[in-house]
Amino acid sequence: MGRITAGIGSSHVPAIGAALDRGATAHPDWAPIFAGYEWTRHWIAAQKPDVVILVYNDHASAFSLDAVPTFALGCADSFTPADEGWGPRCVPVVQGHSKLAWHMANSLVLEEFDLTLMNQMDVDHGLTVPLSLMLGQPAEWPVKVIPLAVNVIQYPTPTANRCFRLGEAIARAVKSFPEDLDVQVWGTGGMSHQLSGKRAGLINREWDTKFLDQLTADPDALRTMSHEEYIREAGSEGMELIMWMTMRGALGPRIRELHRFYHVPASNTAVGHVVFTPED
Repeated sequence: MGRITAGIGSSHVPAIGAALDRGATAHPDWAPIFAGYEWTRHWIAAQKPDVVILVYNDHASAFSLDAVPTFALGCADSFTPADEGWGPRCVPVVQGHSKLAWHMANSLVLEEFDLTLMNQMDVDHGLTVPLSLMLGQPAEWPVKVIPLAVNVIQYPTPTANRCFRLGEAIARAVKSFPEDLDVQVWGTGGMSHQLSGKRAGLINREWDTKFLDQLTADPDALRTMSHEEYIREAGSEGMELIMWMTMRGALGPRIRELHRFYHVPASNTAVGHVVFTPED
């Protein structure tokens, strides 16, 4: 059967991708951020997962306001890096795992999660930046990836509890997969940031730290938080943190925190990163 062996949370700041692509990782403004992911790069290289289920949000690359799926599951064999207005990132094409993705689709729909099933989908920085942070700059990505896009842009958006329950259902789907696969679930986005309006530039270090603490030890407190509370404390774009709840729900009640990193700022954004393993 499939096994979820780890969960990873990470910001997906587009400027991080630009710094990587320009070869600016040693610049004093960027070096501390990349150093914070060095432990994880070595750890993943040793773990060699087969598949990553990567929870992210699209930034008007694959979707527009003409069609806004709440949850969109990538079932294709491959996913091309999106052109976000200045050309696609020069990173490898993302290779999917369609067999597991279709198994997940069947299982999740039967559990009454209404998914949009994507047989073709370009993937933007929300997905490729975490891959670069965790896997470096290889000629080919060393892991298969199943993209799971969550609407955190256009209301109505799913609740943190809905995302957590989706993670629980993903764990059941992976466990029922008939082949032996080592699967990780990554939740991306956040941490606190707001890109426009009167609070543009908001960073709430105290709340971010509390979120990371509760994500480890008391996720139920985060499940019950309203959209308004996430936005008040973490900013309008900080609500992306509900996607981390999908990762946390997939791991079960008892986890072990292996690594944590937090840094501000990165392009007016707080960068957060955690690595968990399930204990059950």
